[in-house]
Amino acid sequence: MTTKRAIDILKNKKIHEVYYNDEPIWIQELHNDKARVGFLNSNVTKDIYVDELYEKNLYNS
Repeated sequence: MTTKRAIDILKNKKIHEVYYNDEPIWIQELHNDKARVGFLNSNVTKDIYVDELYEKNLYNS
């Protein structure tokens, strides 16, 4: 994923299926090329490089 796409997702009110290592996540905030993400299946948050995130409908459909 690009930083521009991550910004678009963060600003958009629609739900986007975003993943990291096959785990569904949501983008909480962005800092340059890193995103603070929350994992949907737990209360864990983590800082991850944006280029490691992907949308399911683009790569795993």
